[in-house]
Amino acid sequence: MENSQSSNRTLKLNYKNTLKIGLAFFGILMLWQVYNIYCPIILEAMLKDLNVEHYNYIIGVIMALDNVVAIIIMPIVGKLSDKTSSKFGKRMPYIIIGMLLTAIVFPFVAIMCKMNLLVGVIIAMLLFLVIMQAYRSPAVALMPDVTPKPLRSAANGIINLTGYLGGVFVTLLGFVPFFKMNSSSSLAQIQDRVLWPFIICTIILVIVLVYLIFAINENKLVEETKDDVAYGETLSENFDTIDENNKLSKKDSKNLIIILIAIFFWFMAFNSFETFGSLFFKNILNDSNLYSQMATFLSVSSILSFILFSGISTKIGRKWTIVIGLILLIIGLLGIAFVSLTIHRRSLEVSSWKIFYIAMSLIMGIGWALVNINSFPMVVEYANKNNVGKFTSYYYMASMLAQSITPIIVGLFMDFHQLGQNILFFYASSLMGIAIATFLFIKEKYTVKQRVSNAKKKSALENLGDIDN
Repeated sequence: MENSQSSNRTLKLNYKNTLKIGLAFFGILMLWQVYNIYCPIILEAMLKDLNVEHYNYIIGVIMALDNVVAIIIMPIVGKLSDKTSSKFGKRMPYIIIGMLLTAIVFPFVAIMCKMNLLVGVIIAMLLFLVIMQAYRSPAVALMPDVTPKPLRSAANGIINLTGYLGGVFVTLLGFVPFFKMNSSSSLAQIQDRVLWPFIICTIILVIVLVYLIFAINENKLVEETKDDVAYGETLSENFDTIDENNKLSKKDSKNLIIILIAIFFWFMAFNSFETFGSLFFKNILNDSNLYSQMATFLSVSSILSFILFSGISTKIGRKWTIVIGLILLIIGLLGIAFVSLTIHRRSLEVSSWKIFYIAMSLIMGIGWALVNINSFPMVVEYANKNNVGKFTSYYYMASMLAQSITPIIVGLFMDFHQLGQNILFFYASSLMGIAIATFLFIKEKYTVKQRVSNAKKKSALENLGDIDN
């Protein structure tokens, strides 16, 4: 009788709690967007002022150093938070302390730039990333702690949606003429214009932190959801049962390794233009604001996709959903690569092509959303309730390793290849292709046919939130 009731049980996502958890990610992506857009511009201006040659490579090295440190820190903090027990929970202490320290350090990147202290800028950048990456793993691990496995793609969609709203806020600054920079902008102009994004976003981060302290009772959430989380373990998509004391089976271990390798390559691709995109548009297309505007449309497209397409994986599986996403990303990257090369070589007006760039951004936003919604849940699918933090760290180790290597490699290409900075988007699209080729070796437990035959027609909102069993 008990088994029968269990088999008919309905799992339903708690949107309110998931949105609250996502606010930590809101702060992370907001500051991350400021960092990616403005730090390369700051570094280029200061290095040029010092008459440094091959500055693309040097910028790549500097932008990669923080990620190298994060690779070391994140697994340690992930495992440490798994074992933590306090009145604030096991993840929230790291989130609270991390956000507080971040709010103290982050403005000093722009302040050191204003004071024309390159070493100070680099130290502030490094401290900021180390602190943020230290609390990023617990912030992301909190969602799987209180969410049953079958609902994690939907929950991850909401988490990403919330985070991308933070990113959108920053990119909206690209529509303000004051923040526009081009290849002729002086160091003094750049110093004045980059200061405000750092200060404004730090103030918002503090507001979010205060809200989280009063809004999230982690221990209460864990207690309220423990039965659903336990039931979710029985609905896992792994080939074999994940036991707390046993290692993964050979099939599951192989799948996990393939997933992590693919994650590595698509983050190498995505981070390459995240790191150098603002410089590319400032120097090649003479309009830094266009990059911010594109980032806005990419983020908005991703947010809408989190809602509209979150149910696709329940029908065709996470594997093929991600493959479709990667194909869309390649289309967008190659489109930008070829058109930008043509504009640059023929000295065309980029303003005539803005609609095209926006269209490519929308396509890439959909693709990145399809990848993001499903990739993290695929990794933590192999975790049990006691080691989610460890598997969260695996995910971020793969992504951070990619982000440690790719700025250096693409910086070398841009400094020494005949295409210069024009090679950026060709480089990114090639790596996305490698990611697809790798990911195709994944074996899913259920076939597309099985999923379609079992799927029920639901609204987009229903697909985002619940699963019937």
